[in-house]
Amino acid sequence: MNDRLTGIDTFVGAVDAGSFALAAERMGLSRSAVGKTIARLEHRLGTRLFHRTTRQQSLTEDGQAYYERCVRALAELDAAEATLASGRREPRGRLRVSVPLLFGRHCVAPVMMALGREYPKLQVEMSFSDRVVDMVEEGFDLAVRIGTLRDSATLAARRLGTQAMGICASPAYLERHGTPQNVEDFASHTAIVYGSNGQSAQWRLRDVDGQVREPAIGVRLRFDDVQVIADAAVAGHGLAWLPCWLMAPHLKTGALTLVMNSRRTVASDIHAVWPQTRYLPSKTRVAIDALVAQVPPLLAEPSPLESGSVA
Repeated sequence: MNDRLTGIDTFVGAVDAGSFALAAERMGLSRSAVGKTIARLEHRLGTRLFHRTTRQQSLTEDGQAYYERCVRALAELDAAEATLASGRREPRGRLRVSVPLLFGRHCVAPVMMALGREYPKLQVEMSFSDRVVDMVEEGFDLAVRIGTLRDSATLAARRLGTQAMGICASPAYLERHGTPQNVEDFASHTAIVYGSNGQSAQWRLRDVDGQVREPAIGVRLRFDDVQVIADAAVAGHGLAWLPCWLMAPHLKTGALTLVMNSRRTVASDIHAVWPQTRYLPSKTRVAIDALVAQVPPLLAEPSPLESGSVA
């Protein structure tokens, strides 16, 4: 018996992609496999769905009408699956999550591990990297991003909070070099910065008038690992620009002293992002809900920031 749904996903994917080649790449198939599937569908329906030339493809009148109905049918199927998924006792299956290296370790991994304990049938797979992954091409269900969302047109997002930053140094360094009081004072200091290949991430500070400026400061140490920057600051090698959640334990022990708090530095938004889809699987939904509930308290500025801050 013929399966009337065979080939519909491929047909809709080919229309959405605009070409058989791109559709094949997105679906992990060969171009010829996509072409043969469309040809079999046309044969079964007894009509041509595409006008094909060597340079482009476009829908026939029948193809356009069939496409519109197929989209609605697939949406109904997706909604039915979502209803079943939401009615299950617990999420299940593999959940692939991409997170920034250090923030992922400190703030996201504990949430995901707790989620794994809560839902034994959920398989959590985390990838730790500061690289911005292509979620669709690399098969990620969820990611956490810090900063501006570059591909927001293809992703859905939910804000988790703001990563407040501060500038700090060891007491020994400040005793030798003094504590900068304004943006101009940084010119006589040494910085430990984030970067690689001779390029550094710029520090952005607000002056007393609220204008954002990039201070001139000497750079002697450059690392692409924020934890190493924190370690170098504790060892007295210079001023460091660090997120509050990483700085807080060192402020409490006195290993670091705050030079400028988050009111003078420029913060970055943090989002959970996922590929836009007609329905959200329950495994992704529970992970997003867990991050929204548990990450914001980790981003709160600890009290040592206020007591040691320079206005």
